[in-house]
Amino acid sequence: MIDEIDQKIIEALADNARLSIKELAQQVGLSSPSASERLRRLEERGVVARFTVDLDLRAIGYPLQAIVRIRPLPGKLHIVQRLIEDIPQITECDKVTGDDCFVARLHMRSIEQLDEILDRIADKAETSTAIIKTQPVKRRLPPL
Repeated sequence: MIDEIDQKIIEALADNARLSIKELAQQVGLSSPSASERLRRLEERGVVARFTVDLDLRAIGYPLQAIVRIRPLPGKLHIVQRLIEDIPQITECDKVTGDDCFVARLHMRSIEQLDEILDRIADKAETSTAIIKTQPVKRRLPPL
């Protein structure tokens, strides 16, 4: 479990992972050594797994996003999973229950690139694609 101070640390870092220990300590009402120790313990427990950067992928040439539901053909599950893992434009993928086995998020430079990617798995899986228009809810933490 996490306590109220851990929750404040997590929320502050989720908002800005580049906070200095001094800034973090000020935001959560601790001394710098105490904040540093709390953060170290959160990392050791695996609560904080990494610090990352949030890129605007449009700004670096990836204006299109799609969600692709993937249903491997019989006997092709492991082959399709390896293909998914090897396609760098697939930035996230979940193995799910239900009719589909995978739900993948792709970032692409063009619709033509989407076709090329889907063609790589077309003989091994059925796909259903939705182009993302907007993202009303960005990735966020669930209630802590």
